[in-house]
Amino acid sequence: MFAPRVLASMIGALVAFAIATYLLNGSLLSTAIQTLICAVLLQVGYFIAVLFLVWKEARDRRKLSPGKASIESASDDKQSGKISIRRLNRPGHSNT
Repeated sequence: MFAPRVLASMIGALVAFAIATYLLNGSLLSTAIQTLICAVLLQVGYFIAVLFLVWKEARDRRKLSPGKASIESASDDKQSGKISIRRLNRPGHSNT
């Protein structure tokens, strides 16, 4: 989502919406109000789309995170009675 392209597309859609609304209603005030409502809805949709993309990227990064694998291996080592060097080198955590 390239911001200038989204902005240009949004302005184009709003101009087309305003022209169509004016041709249907014939009222300049009604056209301005409806176009403003349309602009707000477009911004809300864009915001939700960006939130979704950030959430999806965070979810994918959590799946591929190497820290998660080391924590799981450390808990497996703890259950088997082994002490891993990786587990001992974690700063700020209890090594028991």
